[in-house]
Amino acid sequence: MRILLCNDDGYFAPGIEHLARVLADVAQVTVVAPERDRSGASNSLTLDRPLSLKRAANGFYYVNGTPTDCVHLAVTGMFDELPDMVVSGINIGANMGDDTIYSGTVAAATEGFLLGIPSLAVSLCSKAGEHYDSAARVALELVAMLQKQTLREPVLLNVNVPDVPYEQLRERVVTRLGKRHKAEPVVRTLSPRHETVYWVGAAGEAQDAGEGTDFHAVLNNQVSLTPLQVDLTHNAQLSLVRGWLVE
Repeated sequence: MRILLCNDDGYFAPGIEHLARVLADVAQVTVVAPERDRSGASNSLTLDRPLSLKRAANGFYYVNGTPTDCVHLAVTGMFDELPDMVVSGINIGANMGDDTIYSGTVAAATEGFLLGIPSLAVSLCSKAGEHYDSAARVALELVAMLQKQTLREPVLLNVNVPDVPYEQLRERVVTRLGKRHKAEPVVRTLSPRHETVYWVGAAGEAQDAGEGTDFHAVLNNQVSLTPLQVDLTHNAQLSLVRGWLVE
């Protein structure tokens, strides 16, 4: 089994090291990750300059681009045949609800999905990063599960793991994406050169976090598994817009 491993925190991040070490027991793992933290890069591709691919001392490859660049370059430029799976993570911090739109972690998995490869995005739901081993063990279980399936089409699975010891994790539950309140406003401040600069505000608190959502699952120490799709068509509004044309 061949796994392409990526992230958005950079090739030096502890999460990807944990994941590479665990998955190496069951698969041939190739790591291709950004050369620096590209959190929030979403599905952006670098089209205005060439990309470089370099190899670190630990064998990980890194690219001077986005997470999407990394997967696209690896699949279409490095490998002679498609990997069996793309795994992105382990991200430090949750990727739930609206986060999935901005997340570079989810974007890397999405690129694999778009290229026809079953893909997982794995996040550890805290900024403390105390239990990467729990998320890595969950990822290993899911890889084994997917390996046994006969898939009629690729899957894109968003996985959020509470930052607790593995023994404290409760059941794995299939969830839908919740929704956050509007993000906090930008923060205006002065740079050391007395120039006005702006920091993007923090994400909003959970708004739609009821039972069945990813927020609810993680709050209850459950592992959240959310199947994602890429079709952005708002089907319920098709007739509305058709009505405009009639008018």
